[in-house]
Amino acid sequence: MSKETDYLKVNQLSWNNRVDTHIDSAFYDLPNFLNGQTSLNSIELALLGNVEGKSILHLQCHFGQDTISLSRLGAEVTGVDLSDKAIERAKEIGLKTNSNATFICCDVYDLPNHLDKQFDIVFTSYGTIGWLPNMQKWAEIVSRFLKPAGHFVFAEFHPVVWMFDDNFEQIGYNYFNKGAIVESETGTYADKNAAISQEYIMWNHSLSEVMSSLLDNQLEIVSFQEYDYSPYNCFKNTVEFEPKKYRIAHLDDKIPMVYSIVARKG
Repeated sequence: MSKETDYLKVNQLSWNNRVDTHIDSAFYDLPNFLNGQTSLNSIELALLGNVEGKSILHLQCHFGQDTISLSRLGAEVTGVDLSDKAIERAKEIGLKTNSNATFICCDVYDLPNHLDKQFDIVFTSYGTIGWLPNMQKWAEIVSRFLKPAGHFVFAEFHPVVWMFDDNFEQIGYNYFNKGAIVESETGTYADKNAAISQEYIMWNHSLSEVMSSLLDNQLEIVSFQEYDYSPYNCFKNTVEFEPKKYRIAHLDDKIPMVYSIVARKG
């Protein structure tokens, strides 16, 4: 079996390998999070609005900071992630913060075998869909778990960002989904000098691929926005031009770095 066809195993190992480094990193700032600081950014907070009393499904939640942040806002939240190690840590952090968030370890596509419920909101954000090969199957899952008239809230890195090489000096990848991208790295976005290395398998998804998949699955796009910055300092050669707003220094505001979609289930 090729690495590409066994992408779930490769990526689960990859994310398991990152968890301890991420937990200890300044990037995720766990001590301040444990003391009550939210991990959510202004982009998604504006899109979500008041979530008090709402049920939320958080797809690809990593070790649960955003999931728990949503529960702190009064929502009833279920977080899902492929990494068993991340989910173990999410449950530990949930206990430490007295959160009522619940967590499920599984592949997104396999979620119907682990959960039978519909939600007011399905939420996912930043660096999630690139780990999934098929946007139609992804959108089917989003629609399956949304109540009628429920909302899908999505913030993600812009596909233009993934066209560049790591130093943002030249175009290294196709904008469109041309199949699996198999890579290896030393370090991780949360700590580029970390003494870890891992293989991973990803896919680039164009805006049209993402939007078409949602439209094909009973989801009406009610908001689409693009942003000329990243709320995370996870790329090389960045400059922080305002608090928690980062751009590639030599590209300034010339490229989109994040986009967001809100879609309503018909």
